[in-house]
Amino acid sequence: MFMPLEIPPGIRRGGTDLQSAGRWRDANLVRWREGAMQPVGGWRSFGGTTLNAAPRGAYSWVTTTGARWLAFGTYNKIYVVAGDGTTSDVTPVGLTAGIENPTINTGFGGGFYGRGTYGTPRPETGVTSFATVWAMDNWGENLVACSPDDGKLYEWTLSTGTPAAAISGAPTGCTAVMSADERFLFALGAGSNDRKVQWSDREDNTTWTPAATNEAGSLELQTAGRILAGRRLRGQILILTDTDAHTGTYQGPPFVWGFERVGSSCGLAAPAAVAVLDGGAYWMGRESFYRYLGGAVEPLPCEVEDYVFSDINIDQISKAHAVTNARFNEVWWFYCSASSTEIDRYVAYDANQNIWSIGEMDRTAAVDSGAARYPVWFDSDGDGYQHEIAAFSWGSASIFAETGPISMGVGENTFSVTELLPDEKTQGDVTATFKTRMHPNDTEREYGPYTMTNPTSVRFTGRQIRMRVDAVEMADWRLGIPRLRTASRGRR
Repeated sequence: MFMPLEIPPGIRRGGTDLQSAGRWRDANLVRWREGAMQPVGGWRSFGGTTLNAAPRGAYSWVTTTGARWLAFGTYNKIYVVAGDGTTSDVTPVGLTAGIENPTINTGFGGGFYGRGTYGTPRPETGVTSFATVWAMDNWGENLVACSPDDGKLYEWTLSTGTPAAAISGAPTGCTAVMSADERFLFALGAGSNDRKVQWSDREDNTTWTPAATNEAGSLELQTAGRILAGRRLRGQILILTDTDAHTGTYQGPPFVWGFERVGSSCGLAAPAAVAVLDGGAYWMGRESFYRYLGGAVEPLPCEVEDYVFSDINIDQISKAHAVTNARFNEVWWFYCSASSTEIDRYVAYDANQNIWSIGEMDRTAAVDSGAARYPVWFDSDGDGYQHEIAAFSWGSASIFAETGPISMGVGENTFSVTELLPDEKTQGDVTATFKTRMHPNDTEREYGPYTMTNPTSVRFTGRQIRMRVDAVEMADWRLGIPRLRTASRGRR
């Protein structure tokens, strides 16, 4: 008889093999569309200048004349890239350099007062600093940016020969900057107050002192946390701290803006670990994922949560960042695994299908397509890449997916498999490998890899199997529902 391997799309990865029974458990650079598995789009070099530091924070926009610009920042620089790929350094004069790699402060002020003995070296339990992550937005056709380690709000006016300059009258000591649809510029964490939100007059980003003749103002959020980021949503703005979430709504004079807490115990893990997709916000916390679609924040159900948060470098979590891939209705998060001090992994959420995928990739800053023709993602060496292109080139990366255990036998019966009937768009684009066991903790035996033919002769026996598929062709392949010819061998 034939046994169809109807494996639901998406990755499910818990603590044990059996928690992923009948599901895909591990993968790299694959997604699912219309029930079929396929590779994510390939990438190619974006060109421009190779940097000497990892970009952290990026933004793209289009000017009123249709010119396309991309900006990104390192711990001590701001760069802009024109539509022709020309890269220019527009770092403000006198910019205070930030932190390239977080460290634990085990010196004075880095721990709890009164703990430990004078003269005795402290254990590494102090406060971990944040890597410098730029906040960027556009003010009309100009770029606005803020480094939390410098604290000033800067504006760049599209002249590659002129560096970005501090905005006149704007507050200092800021954590981040953002603009609202109503044409206010917001300084978050203004005046070195981690809870303060301050906004400029409408249509005037140089007027910040409230008066009867303008709409400038400020408000200190009632929160126990510190503000990390802000994003525009439909009809409101979202402010995220490391403990909770608040929305701001324009009310007009005399109060101008009103704020409301919409979520508690849902703090943001890192300044760039939030992305807006189709009007909703999705972000990574320190132990879970969250979303805000209006109303109240809710936990985002995640079938790989244990995998992600049990093997993440908390000391480097400030480097984590999110980017949308709107063409596929996805949000991707990049983060450092427990054994790495630089980003080496990703986890992606498909909001249409409510499924997750995982993999390995070094990308430290990213922007979606829109202002740019393709998504542009940067690695830790400062090299930029256009993603989701039709060339299907993935460098040296391996593209694969592997299931958890699939039960073959009933009760004490075992099954023998003699043939594989593939279901591919183009036969031969992937190979199949099978791993068998008689029970969950038994020694695993491996068979293959088998090059797909119709049918493919195979020979293995077991009560449970795992299947792994590997891409062998640099092509836009599809994998549907392969079938196995099996026969019961009775009790063993």
